[in-house]
Amino acid sequence: MTTIVRVHRKGQMTLPSAMRTAIGIADGDLIEATVLRGKIVLTPKSVVDRSGFPNADDEYTPEQRRAIDAQLREAEKGPFQGPFVTADEMITNLKTQLTKPSTAKKSKQHR
Repeated sequence: MTTIVRVHRKGQMTLPSAMRTAIGIADGDLIEATVLRGKIVLTPKSVVDRSGFPNADDEYTPEQRRAIDAQLREAEKGPFQGPFVTADEMITNLKTQLTKPSTAKKSKQHR
């Protein structure tokens, strides 16, 4: 469908109702305008209001949230490896970590 529209003051123009119906837009809808190879392309856009969506705070009790926050604070302390300048440095470090003797406590054998 092709039509000619007049550009008015402040760049305003009216898209004919047949054209709006063809692409499924109504009063108040948002349209993305893009310049593509010297042409203006209008694309209908939908906006999602995320303010009503649940978030992590809604999923946990205050006690659970405190426990999670404490664990996150502890994790932020480390231990960290790196920074590495190259991937080879990181791989060498990982191999070194794998060859170190385990510091895990050995379980006592039953007598």
